[in-house]
Amino acid sequence: MEKLLDLYTDYLLSSFGQVTCTGLSRLLDGSQSHDKLTRLLSANEFTSKDLWEQVKSLVRGHESVDACMIFDDTILSKPYTDENDLICWHWDHSKGRNEKGINLLTAFYYSHPLSEKEALRIPISFESIKKSVRMCDLATRKEKRISSLSKNELVRSMIRQAIKNQHLVFAYVLAEKLVFFFREHALYTQREKTLSDGYEK
Repeated sequence: MEKLLDLYTDYLLSSFGQVTCTGLSRLLDGSQSHDKLTRLLSANEFTSKDLWEQVKSLVRGHESVDACMIFDDTILSKPYTDENDLICWHWDHSKGRNEKGINLLTAFYYSHPLSEKEALRIPISFESIKKSVRMCDLATRKEKRISSLSKNELVRSMIRQAIKNQHLVFAYVLAEKLVFFFREHALYTQREKTLSDGYEK
């Protein structure tokens, strides 16, 4: 399964147009059936744990005390898809307007030890923002969707996971100013590192 998932990921990264399981099967001259690829994708719900298992050895090989955790908040546009808890309207701060799509919060590990020529910037964790709570906006009298957890709560959870579960070494937490409260996260990160048994200064 792992090699097939790597193959599918490479296909996604190298394609310029629409990607389908049938297209990948055709590209591989039928050595992998489109049914097999479809089953792989529909039978699994990939999580941050799966991502960590894929990148763990690479991160461990480039770990450094001056490393950063960088949080990125992005929207994958889906203007023509029916609205649901995952695909709905989100504020896009880069465009200054609401956009329909999938809101993805990703934590990257950035490390550039002096002994290495190139820096490593690799995703280590992600959260899809699901707006499962519905409410009525009294001003507009329209139904709105909101997430049960704020992005700040998700960032804290991802920092906690990196420190306690992954025992990741890093010195800085970086994020977009418009989205997160830096001082609040700096104090939280310092407190979590102090409380963690696996952290060494």
